[in-house]
Amino acid sequence: MKGQIAKYARSTYRPEVLSGVGFFGGLFEFKGYNEPVLVSSVDGVGTKLKIASALDKHDTVGLDIVNHCVNDILTCGAEPLFFLDYIAMGKLVPERIEAIVQGLVQACREVGCALIGGETAQMPGLYAGEDYDLVGFIIGVVEKKKVIMGKTITVGDAIIGLPSSGLHTNGYSLVRKIFGETRSALEVYYPELGRTLGEALLEPHLCYYHQLKPLLPVIKGLAHITGGGLVDNVPRVLSQRVAARFDSRAWVVPPSFQLIQKQGNISRDEMFHVFNMGIGMAVFCSPKDVGQLTQALPEARVIGEVVKQVGKARVVIE
Repeated sequence: MKGQIAKYARSTYRPEVLSGVGFFGGLFEFKGYNEPVLVSSVDGVGTKLKIASALDKHDTVGLDIVNHCVNDILTCGAEPLFFLDYIAMGKLVPERIEAIVQGLVQACREVGCALIGGETAQMPGLYAGEDYDLVGFIIGVVEKKKVIMGKTITVGDAIIGLPSSGLHTNGYSLVRKIFGETRSALEVYYPELGRTLGEALLEPHLCYYHQLKPLLPVIKGLAHITGGGLVDNVPRVLSQRVAARFDSRAWVVPPSFQLIQKQGNISRDEMFHVFNMGIGMAVFCSPKDVGQLTQALPEARVIGEVVKQVGKARVVIE
């Protein structure tokens, strides 16, 4: 099994990789930058794994975690360099591990990121049966003068939304509470989704790296819309002097979120606080650059604007 994982991982190696899977530490030669700033992030797939386990489909969760982590460091303008994974299971199932790693490898190759190492642990005393957890660690780099942190965002700037593919990797605890996590519940076909509930819920987390990389010079800030939705993630790139106002009519909320809200009888405010509601990345730019960005990003929409901070609300969704 280890030999097979190493073979998959080697297909992602860049010239800078000096040692990868199999040694005690992954070695990556750093070069090509004048004032390099390393950018790191770590995250997990969360209880989306319960859906994958119920359907015994594990080839997409690797995509989820890599794409999630790449998007996180992209908000600083960083290029992904290398990735490490941690898989913990109650019982090691080689076929399951192989499916997970194939997803990791595919996502890493798509962004030129080396899968340089990882750990697979069997812990029956902590994980019941075939339960498992998947965590990813990423390191990227950006020139110091090109770091994006939202410091130049000002009143009047536009907010452009890039569509999500669905829930991405957040909100699954609530979804499981509403629909359950049995195979029979997940295999119900919903006409409004055009597929089964399980298929919709396992739709992989989108990666925005290739879309946004060439546009970074005109982008003032990026907010990856994950757990907490627009409400919690947008303020992370705003100074205390400004707030964000969104027009929810500017984009179509995907049917998966409409179904969740209806079936769970969930308030609009809670939906926007838990889910991305169809927006995977919020892009902040000067009004003069809106045309360039929307032309380069055909699916993007202007969904809001930066306004003066008044009161405690940092995000207003109208």
